[in-house]
Amino acid sequence: MLTDTEIKINGYKVLVEALGEILAEKFISLTIREPFDYTKWQKGLWVDRTIEELSNSAMKNIKKFE
Repeated sequence: MLTDTEIKINGYKVLVEALGEILAEKFISLTIREPFDYTKWQKGLWVDRTIEELSNSAMKNIKKFE
């Protein structure tokens, strides 16, 4: 199990890899400024994928963090 600090560090790394440093910083500042409802956001996440696809993807990716 990862600590909260490790999760944050991994999250920042992913943002920087995907967006670059400047856009990652902009993304973080945007999310801090706006009220964000994770529950509403996640309801629309991955609506086009089956449970099996999500499970397979999660199992494949979990090995990266062990």
